[in-house]
Amino acid sequence: MSLGHEHHGEAGGHHDHGPRTLPASLAAPEIISSWRTRFLIIAAVAAIASLAFAFTHEGRNHILRAYLLGYMMCFGFAGGGLALLMLQYVSGGKWGLLLRRPLEAMTRTLWLVGLMFVPIAVFMKHLYQWALYPTAAATAQALANHAITLEQALTANAKRSMLNPVSAIVQTIFIFSVLLLFTFLLNKWSVQRDADPAAGTQASFDKWRVKFENLSGIGIFIYVILLTDGAILWIKSLDVTWYSSIWGLQFLVGQGYGVLALGILTVILLSRYEPMKTLLRTTEQHDLGKFLFAFVMLNIYLSFAEFLIIWSGNVPDEIPWYLNRIHGGWWYICSLDFICHWLIPFCLLLSRDLKRNKEKMIWITSFMIFARCVDLFWLIEPNFKDAAGNLHIAGNIGILAYITVPVAVLSVWAAYYLTELKARPLMNVNDPHLEEMLEPEHAH
Repeated sequence: MSLGHEHHGEAGGHHDHGPRTLPASLAAPEIISSWRTRFLIIAAVAAIASLAFAFTHEGRNHILRAYLLGYMMCFGFAGGGLALLMLQYVSGGKWGLLLRRPLEAMTRTLWLVGLMFVPIAVFMKHLYQWALYPTAAATAQALANHAITLEQALTANAKRSMLNPVSAIVQTIFIFSVLLLFTFLLNKWSVQRDADPAAGTQASFDKWRVKFENLSGIGIFIYVILLTDGAILWIKSLDVTWYSSIWGLQFLVGQGYGVLALGILTVILLSRYEPMKTLLRTTEQHDLGKFLFAFVMLNIYLSFAEFLIIWSGNVPDEIPWYLNRIHGGWWYICSLDFICHWLIPFCLLLSRDLKRNKEKMIWITSFMIFARCVDLFWLIEPNFKDAAGNLHIAGNIGILAYITVPVAVLSVWAAYYLTELKARPLMNVNDPHLEEMLEPEHAH
């Protein structure tokens, strides 16, 4: 999303020493329309390129798996945006005021992400064993034909109440219905707060703060439960024998990792133009960078802790999941995931100067979004028999759909995200932190 060619100073901050004036217009700049057009062009080109893979070996299956990756990335931005928005309302702080409108725009894409599930629902038997063999009788027949193992058959039957096509669709509809309800209320109240006749008074501040906190507090708890269900249903059940009690939390932190990267990238790109040019101080950019660094560390901790526990336990029922992701060519993807998803962001975000430099933060946040795609590829593809423990590119050109399909899906989502971002002013004016953000820069 590194669009435009404007020049920035080393720190990218204002160098004035007096209070700044709030711009007369808080509307999003017109450049957003140009960005949206570019994403739609990219989406069209990537979609056309993806069609070519349908005529290659296993190409259609790889297109569907790659589409699942794109869907999970979009859900991560939309659902994760909702979670981070509610977290900001509960915790408060200036950092969230800058991100609030981008996060609201992400949440308003949830209905589109819900529609994106339709192809997965229609073709789920090509992704999930439990959908291909939806009954105990079908599972028994598959076992007799040696299409599945005894462990897979026993596990699928034990999880049948949750993992069957009808239940999966019902669960997905329920997840999106609840999340859309929270999205509707939070976005509606955000507009009403700015239009409050008592705006700017302490009574108005307290009234809306309490209202948002009360909804967001329980909302975060509900979101964690729904995300855990969705993560198990859409990704974990690709391998019906895999168990992980930390899976939902891993996805939650991974969503925060991606959403913060996208939110910071959006704010910094918009800071080339008013009103964000006036509103984004080096102080807040540095704070956002530190917050992003915290999510990188937490992501490392959770993923490594799960691996360490399973490795030390060395239980035959658990280790195949990792063996399928480190044998053959997968060792290179595993190493790439470690380097891109953890090592590079961790090392770079240690730097105070990098977190305060706009151009460098554009590159690191863009790179982190790419790293999330690499991580999801490592999670998704090895679940399938033709790829487990044996990654082949030669003679399997269809796997390159993992590049074109997610690009097409994410570009469509990004175009709609920018449409929603442009629909509202970029800043809430009925917030006490706005005045603080107009104070002279304190960072040096």
